Amino acid sequence: MPAKVPIKKAPAKKAPSKPAEPAAAPAPEPAPVAEPAPEPVPAPAPEPVPAPVEEPAPATEAQPAEAPVEAAPAESAAPAEPEKPAEAAPPPPPAEPEKPKDEPPSQPLELTVEDVTDTTLLVKWKAPEQVGAAGLDGYLVEYCKEGTDAWVAVNQEPCVSNRYNIQNLTQGDKLLVRVKALNRGGASVPAVLDQPVPIREIVDRPKIRLPRFLRQTYLRHVGEGVNLVIPFQGKPRPQVSWTKNGQPLDPKQVSVRNSDRDTILFIRKTERKDSGKYEVTVQIDSLEDKATIDIQVIERPGPPKSIKLVDVWGFNAALEWTPPDDDGNSEIKGYTIQKSDKKTGEWFTVLEHYHRTNCTVTDLIMGNSYYFRVFAENLVGLSEKPVVTKDCAFIKKTGVVYKPAEFPERDFTEAPKFTQALSNRTTTTGYSTKLFCAVRGTPKPKIIWMKNQMEIREDPKYRALINQGAGRESATIRISIWIWFRSKEQESIVNKSGDFKTTTKTLARLCCASPCTKAIHNDNVNIFIAF
Repeated sequence: MPAKVPIKKAPAKKAPSKPAEPAAAPAPEPAPVAEPAPEPVPAPAPEPVPAPVEEPAPATEAQPAEAPVEAAPAESAAPAEPEKPAEAAPPPPPAEPEKPKDEPPSQPLELTVEDVTDTTLLVKWKAPEQVGAAGLDGYLVEYCKEGTDAWVAVNQEPCVSNRYNIQNLTQGDKLLVRVKALNRGGASVPAVLDQPVPIREIVDRPKIRLPRFLRQTYLRHVGEGVNLVIPFQGKPRPQVSWTKNGQPLDPKQVSVRNSDRDTILFIRKTERKDSGKYEVTVQIDSLEDKATIDIQVIERPGPPKSIKLVDVWGFNAALEWTPPDDDGNSEIKGYTIQKSDKKTGEWFTVLEHYHRTNCTVTDLIMGNSYYFRVFAENLVGLSEKPVVTKDCAFIKKTGVVYKPAEFPERDFTEAPKFTQALSNRTTTTGYSTKLFCAVRGTPKPKIIWMKNQMEIREDPKYRALINQGAGRESATIRISIWIWFRSKEQESIVNKSGDFKTTTKTLARLCCASPCTKAIHNDNVNIFIAF
């Protein structure tokens, strides 16, 4: 027991300040009022930490009550929070400009039937032009029987694809189909088929087999006929219809004949008004195929509107003209320009397939007057009539007299010269020998053989040969020596430029009853001549 007393005294000493706490125990009722204030005062919370050391349960229960008491100063400090005016002007919510996100999309485009069987119907379409900021969630496909307004939804969830196959249909029914685009903003205006679709199997889909030559512009001349055969396929027999530029054909001008396999477009005599785009449609129920044929009827163009002689100078004339008003329903490919001399009146083509509307005609004859005309040209040919200049272009004669330049004559005369002089020869009595030399000169020199200052003429002992070569002449003399003598042969070359001589000395000596040699000596001369 004495041990328990000190245990009770120890808390009694510390309790003098705490007796008021139990008295404050009834005060927990206002504590709930101050409960929102403890949130901004988390600092006093560490103070209860020493309380668990004493381990008395009441102390821990009283601590929450102390917190509101200590929080009271926080309430007194609460008036120091004048920052609420910032909340008085909150920024505008940014969600307001996002209202367009809730707008529904526009209706789908080009809803058509792709295939039909006894129990199914396959339709396809294109995405709407406007989807909106919310995007596109998918499509809703619905159908109803002809004559009723009971639309039945085919898909429970939005379809993402741009085609849908409606199944489990009854053969023989005629159905209308519509498609809606969906997003968060709701459903769009539905796209509906133009006419009801009978549910029956099509054995052979309609198909036009357009000939290759009709896949480009089909050209015909005015007055020619048109007879086009367009084959097609389809079962049961498809319905065939023709239009021109989106309008029905004129039966007075165009005839159409249809059969099970082809259709014929016939025009007996074409006119320019028959040009246009012809469209043929082959249809079986809701399935169809189309082909377009571009027919162009052309003729010769009209003449250019006007022509003008712009300028004339020297031997040239400048022209200008304007394109024709009537191009013959075909592009102008060029122009043909012709000229005519006023004296003769004959027309000569100057330029062909010329693409510009101005040109310069050159090489005109001095002293003549010229007229000009121009034809327009297209795929058919030249225009029937040309446009002719009203004024003539006169090419004036100039007063300048042509004086050819004087040609200085060159003097080609050249004094005779030896290009190969006579050479010394040694020969035997009783044998013949030759003396050879080559000369040149302009004009042709005359060659004279001389012996001892005497001209050798008709002596059978001597035979002179003269040959003319390229730029030179060669002279050869054949000498037959029968006696011993002391003599001198010389050759003389004469022309208008002067004389030139060369001499060969001949020495003869006597030998008794034995052959004797005749020595001919001459100085060696080397001469080089160039024209």
